Amino acid sequence: MVYAYIGLGSNLGDTAENLRVALREVEAFGQVYGKSKLYHSKAWGVTDQPDFCNAVLLLETLLSPQQLLKGLKDLEKRMGREESRRWGPRLIDLDILTYGEEVVKDENLTVPHLHMNERAFVLIPLCDIDLNFRDALMALPAESRAEVTVTDLSW
Repeated sequence: MVYAYIGLGSNLGDTAENLRVALREVEAFGQVYGKSKLYHSKAWGVTDQPDFCNAVLLLETLLSPQQLLKGLKDLEKRMGREESRRWGPRLIDLDILTYGEEVVKDENLTVPHLHMNERAFVLIPLCDIDLNFRDALMALPAESRAEVTVTDLSW
């Protein structure tokens, strides 16, 4: 068994409900032991799109990183995600942020997530579950941290 942090995001449709559905579906991959609050954030990378709803889950799983990635990508498709431009709008986005202490670098997966420590919308919800990420969060500019706000305490 390995603990993995999973990042969730949505900026199309009922974004909070999209994350609720994803949470229920992710439970097929293992046991969810923690979930952050829901957060509102501006789009990162490509900014001419709707704002996002973001959260993080702590999942205990028997799946390998590649099996987990395949399951998450299949779930995105089942939920209606369509291919679009990189960092473009999406109904659901599910990312493996960490996978235990493992480092994975292959053509389809990089763990820890490549941009995790640059994104307040990842680190703020991650700190709801694990304060070991607080130093990375505090290294971000205050303006970046201020752009991420709580939308739902319990979902």
